[in-house]
Amino acid sequence: MSTRSRLNTALGAACAATLMLAAGAAQAADLVVSAAASLTNAFKELAQSFEQQHPGVKVVSNFGASDILMRQIVRGAPADVFASADQTAMDKAVAEKAVDPATRKNFAANQIVLIVTQGSRLAPTSLADLTQPDYKRIALGNPASVPFGRYTRTALEQAGLWSQVQAKGVMAENVRTSLDYVARGEADAGFVFATDAAIMPEKVKVALRLPSDQPATYPIAVTAGSRQPALAAQFVAYVLSPTGQAVLARYGFLKP
Repeated sequence: MSTRSRLNTALGAACAATLMLAAGAAQAADLVVSAAASLTNAFKELAQSFEQQHPGVKVVSNFGASDILMRQIVRGAPADVFASADQTAMDKAVAEKAVDPATRKNFAANQIVLIVTQGSRLAPTSLADLTQPDYKRIALGNPASVPFGRYTRTALEQAGLWSQVQAKGVMAENVRTSLDYVARGEADAGFVFATDAAIMPEKVKVALRLPSDQPATYPIAVTAGSRQPALAAQFVAYVLSPTGQAVLARYGFLKP
């Protein structure tokens, strides 16, 4: 075989290999799920089990404050599924035409709790205790940008204490940051979702569970810009399925 023939054969084999690799890559699919920070642990497990049931699919999770995720999606950030920690952020996503409203479903519920550091001498028995001088720094979420902040404000307003507690507020960018502030002793007390408090029982303890007329329900939807809406719809269905709901229940989430 001439040198040219051997070269042509090698090139042909290389092209065939390239085509095979391309075909394999085309079969693999990345599903981008943008979800509220409080869903981190549960959705990591859901992503893993969804991948096992869908060979070739890779779930790429993006966790953060719901409002920030919503703005990212509105501005064109890749996302196939949006899971919010409250209705307000999802309402904004619908208004901005960032999600398909026909796919919107409530899939979980949560509760706001007041936590203190394990071993703390402080033991609030009512929200009114937070106005006492012993409580100098209280971890809060900004109601303008994070759902747990909105739920907290609602409860404190109902108790007539919002302005007094806000004055002592250490604002957290998301609920996990609020949890960290208390766990590290950087705040005397803080508000988080009950599911977040449950992941650090050795560092924080629940002092109070907040009553509120506004249920902390979590909606999920397929994004309007999804490159694979059918697969995204399958993920939403999986979250709503008995298997998905069992996973969420193990992490402390309630039925919506």
